[in-house]
Formats: sequence, C-alpha cells, structure tokens
Amino acid sequence: MQVVIDALGASGDGVVTCERRFVPGALPGETVEVSEKDQLRAVLAPSPDRVEPPCPHFGHCGGCAMQHLALESYAAWKRARLAEALFRAGFHDVAVEAPRVTPPQTRRRADLALRRQADGSVVLGFHGRASGAVEDLTTCLVLDPALVALFEPLRMMLRSLQAFRREGSAVLNLLNSGPDLLLRLDGVPHAQDRAALAAFAAAHGLPRIAGAPLKGMATETLAQLGPVAIRFAGVDVSPPPGAFLQATPQGEAAIVDAVLDGLPRKLTAKSRIAELHAGLGTLSFPLAQRARVSAYESASEAVTALDVAARRVGGRIAAIRRDLARQPLSAKELEAFAALVLDPPFGGAADQMPALARSNLQRIIYVSCNPAALTRDGKLLQAAGWRVAKATPIDQFLWSAQLEAVVVFEKPR
Repeated sequence: MQVVIDALGASGDGVVTCERRFVPGALPGETVEVSEKDQLRAVLAPSPDRVEPPCPHFGHCGGCAMQHLALESYAAWKRARLAEALFRAGFHDVAVEAPRVTPPQTRRRADLALRRQADGSVVLGFHGRASGAVEDLTTCLVLDPALVALFEPLRMMLRSLQAFRREGSAVLNLLNSGPDLLLRLDGVPHAQDRAALAAFAAAHGLPRIAGAPLKGMATETLAQLGPVAIRFAGVDVSPPPGAFLQATPQGEAAIVDAVLDGLPRKLTAKSRIAELHAGLGTLSFPLAQRARVSAYESASEAVTALDVAARRVGGRIAAIRRDLARQPLSAKELEAFAALVLDPPFGGAADQMPALARSNLQRIIYVSCNPAALTRDGKLLQAAGWRVAKATPIDQFLWSAQLEAVVVFEKPR
C-alpha cells in the first residue's frame, strides 16, 4: 500500500499519524510503498532531505538509523527532540541550543556480537534492528579506525579459540593506553587459548584482554602486557574491563564544557559539589578544578578506580559507594552542596528526584541520555518551581536515534 509520511518518531521511523504506522527508513513528506508489516518497499516521492547512505551496511546493521537524512535536517531533528522532551515536562519557552554533533570515525567504544558458523568462520558485528541476525561488518563509519582495524585480526584469532563455541561478544574500548578488549564467551579459556590471546595482544598493541562468561558478570584477566588508562582532565584512571565510557572524546568534551558552564559562578575552594552516578570520574576530575566533589557511584570497581586516581592528585574528590536507587540522598544531605551534577543511567533518576525537587539546592545540572526519562524527571522539578536556564543537545551517537543533553535547572530565589 501507499502512505504519506507525516513526521519522524523517537526511533527515527517515519510516522503516519492518523494510522499509527511506523515505517523504518522513511522521511517526512515522502510518499512510500510499504508492506503489511510496515516495511519500506519503495520511495515513490522522495524528500529533498533524503541522501545516499554512506555505509554499505546501512539498512542491515542496527547501529545506525539515520544515514539517509541530510545532516542539517538530522541535527534539527535532534534539537527538536530535546525541546519536545522539555515541553512535555512543562518547560514551554526553553531556547534549546544548536546540537553538538560529533564527527564520523570517532566512537571509541563498541559492543560487538560474535557467532561461529558451521564452517568455523566467525561473524562479527552489530545486531540488525529488532532482529537476532548479526551483520558481519567489513567497516564502520562511526567507529574510530583503530577499532575497525581489529575486526579481521579478531575474527581470525577467534577461529582458533576453543572457548568460543557458538556465541559471544567483544567489548572494545579505545583507551589512552590503546585498545582494551573484554571477551564474553560460551566456553572456558584454557592454556592454549590464553597463549593465543597473549600473542594477539602483542601483535596488535592491546595492553589487556579480559574474559567473562557469556551469561555471567565475573571477569578475569586473560592477557596483560602493560597498564591500562583513560585520562580525564589530565588524570589517568585505570578502568575495569568493559568499563562504561562516553562514546566519543568530542562528545565527552562537549558534555564537560556544558556541565562546567552550568556551575554557579561564585564557587570557592571550600564549595562542595555533589556528583551522582560518577562512574570512573569523567566529570569528577574537571569538577574538582572548580570545587570539592562528593562523587557517588554504585559500581564497586568504578568507585575503586576513581578513588585510587583521586588520591594520587590530592583530596578534592571523595569517591563514595552508594546505591542511589535504594538509598537516594535526602533533602537534608543535599544542604551541604552548592550545586549538584546528575548523570543517571538510561532509566533516569526516579528515586532521587523527589528529594532534589524539594531541596534547597540552587542549581542542578542534569546529564541526560534518554529524552523520555528527562521528561519524567523534569516534571517533578517543574512542579516544584524550578526553571531551565540552559539546554544543550549533544549527539555522541552519530546517525542514531539516541540523544544526550546537558540541562541546567535553577530555582528562582
């Protein structure tokens, strides 16, 4: 059947509003032919914003959804998504800044699916959209070339591993010390596998390779040829295997700049900032250049890594292990801080928001990776009289539907 596309949905699908249809790959204003299951069959009248996708894997790989949309219109869509999220929260007159869009070939983190075929060959890549299929990648236009260069050598090495039977995953982080690899496998690595991994690490400049069960959490070091480090504000932190990092250095820098710009202007050496969900210290170390930081984090390995690095550079950061979902900071505890920086997981900070809304804080800087969660959390602040002082969209995940943002909330005096 033929339909006309009205808008782009939150996942980047073309939306036929009156029929509640969502058509992947279609753009607003287009007349398209779709299947009974709303799959795009043909573009009969293309949008002037349609461009040729630059990646040969586009449409099969689930990593990118928006390569067919011209970059200027793509950036405007991301900006509008943040404006809509804040509008839904009750903030109706926010001047959203232009998005900070990171360039291609800069992403430093990849979580790749692995499959062994019947002939022993290895499929390595990202899952298809809403599919269990894995697109076998020959290239990737969003990843740093240093990671893409490991695709084929990694395939060849995995063929020889007895611990890789049918399924696995490879988490690659590009650290300042070089690529860091965490393999999740469906078998147990023995001496021959460990020797192969050590040889691979030496040949391709990986200081560390770690392993974990495919369906477990415990990790072990399988090969270590040198120290590992990621640098935040000039401070080296040794991350655990597979650690969460901001997706790109450029995106990280944009987030840091927006957070620092959102701080109160009259901070002193004795001022204190609360940082919730601090991770390894991506924001902790830049914040510590402005004030003393109480950095709260639930993951014990991240807290340890942050604490060790913080102790090397003085006592301006206190790394505190605390599950903020089970034990959020109270309004009374928040009285000690001049400002609060909140960088919650994808689900947001529902358990913490009531105390934040009624607190005596004057400034909350919310680093969001989910517009829907930002809407829900922001509603509580809006109802308590907070306003948005600044909203900055940050597009770390180029050509995807994901959107990050830094929103500065302040309470009128």
